Amino acid sequence: MSQLTIFADCNASNALLNTQDAAQIAAELNKVNVRFEQWQASAVINADTSHEDIIAAYSKDIERLKQQGGYQTVDVISLAKGNLNAAELRAKFLFEHTHSEDEVRFFVKGQGLFCLHINDKVYQVLCQQGDLISVPELTPHWFDMGSDPEFTAIRLFNNTEGWVAQSTESEIAKQFPLLDSSS
Repeated sequence: MSQLTIFADCNASNALLNTQDAAQIAAELNKVNVRFEQWQASAVINADTSHEDIIAAYSKDIERLKQQGGYQTVDVISLAKGNLNAAELRAKFLFEHTHSEDEVRFFVKGQGLFCLHINDKVYQVLCQQGDLISVPELTPHWFDMGSDPEFTAIRLFNNTEGWVAQSTESEIAKQFPLLDSSS
């Protein structure tokens, strides 16, 4: 189940808010200009569904976002449980960074923990199957896929070069719970 936990950025042990209510998650994130939505596929998706068919199953929502946000590129990324490079892949995202474009992810399968550092708070958003999150450009954040990740996600980009991160050089990401310890 989707979950939002909000902390003061100086206190990772005491949550200010913890909710699994999708409407409340969307409302709280909207206050800080973060989009959170839940989508339904227009077709059955299973382990054999191609990336093209996954995009087609969500085409109505994808086209709406492309028009609203000017996104140019859409792709699907998948990671299977038991990946030998899981620790290396996980570490690639576990530092606070920003992007020069929105980071838009929709979880077709699996889960991931987005941690957003906005003003004096940390918003930990556990996204699961059916969840879309759009982190606005230049928003400091980090992402945890867990110690044995398994997910399929649709990504939308404004930048045809794809994912480019700029480190904030902050150590804050090391102070907050990881996916395996927060769910």
